[in-house]
Amino acid sequence: MTVADFIASLQREAAAGGEARSLPPVDRWNPPDCGNSFIEILKDGTWKHEGVRMTRESLVRLFASILRKDEDGTTWLVTPVEKVRVTVEDAPFLAVRADREGAGRDQTIAFTTNMGDIAVLGPDHPLRVELHDGEPRPYVLVRGRLEARVLRAPFYELVEWAEEEATPEGPRLGVWSGGAFFPVGPVGAHLQ
Repeated sequence: MTVADFIASLQREAAAGGEARSLPPVDRWNPPDCGNSFIEILKDGTWKHEGVRMTRESLVRLFASILRKDEDGTTWLVTPVEKVRVTVEDAPFLAVRADREGAGRDQTIAFTTNMGDIAVLGPDHPLRVELHDGEPRPYVLVRGRLEARVLRAPFYELVEWAEEEATPEGPRLGVWSGGAFFPVGPVGAHLQ
């Protein structure tokens, strides 16, 4: 399969709405480094190429489907025959929505990203919360090493669903999903 054929097949999938699409196995491909793509993903989710905003959503979703982040932190657009570097300001995706089924220890929480990915919070898709200038900044693992930064509205939902649990670090507020507990902050912290 040529690169042109591969890209065309991805474009057909993107045009079909991507609901049943399967993602390419970029983690198994090891093509040569072909340099910089001059694509950057800003922290607000905007994609730019050579400083110009990319406005074709289908093209951005196509590129998002072939993203890979390596152990050294480098993010790539990967095809079977080449890979090019992508600059990522924060996280490549944004978690724009959180949905839950059930409650307490039996609940399941699913995040939807701005690229249409769904990550069900659990051991395979953990949540981590960092502090930036005293503000919580949550991230959920989407696929591979690629994360989505959880936006404020879905994070507020997590805080609303949070329960107090004893942890090795002391009592923490957090949410259960997929049989695991994910801290969102210390008890008594102002998280909103």
